[in-house]
Amino acid sequence: MRSILIALPLLLLAGCSSFRGDPEYIKPVPEDRLLAFQEAQTNSAQIVVNRDFGVMGGGCFVAIEVDRKVAARIGVGEVATFQVPPGTRVVGITPDRMDDTLCGMGRLLREVAVPVKSGEIQHLRIVSQNKGGFDIRPDKP
Repeated sequence: MRSILIALPLLLLAGCSSFRGDPEYIKPVPEDRLLAFQEAQTNSAQIVVNRDFGVMGGGCFVAIEVDRKVAARIGVGEVATFQVPPGTRVVGITPDRMDDTLCGMGRLLREVAVPVKSGEIQHLRIVSQNKGGFDIRPDKP
């Protein structure tokens, strides 16, 4: 009985971490939540951002910024693709300020520098962890 009482809180905490979903369950961000960097241009590159499945923040959108401009509002299990000029782009996640509930009032700011060349595709992943909260990091497709 004691071992169950010790293990249960650990299992609950582990359940708050996100996990990569099967590709068949990942949905594209709807067009009305794609706000910038959608038009392909000559010599452009692509940045693909995938948000994990998970309980933490599950009911909230996260804003994706490219070069500190809001580019999309992404939900759990969604993917967004951005057309960007070549060079080093700053891709970050922040609270969704378009949401007037508690979801939009957090203090989230994580950024990563993403070097891209013309015609190249870079993949990023938004994860949520029980200790560190949300993060954005490079990913392999």
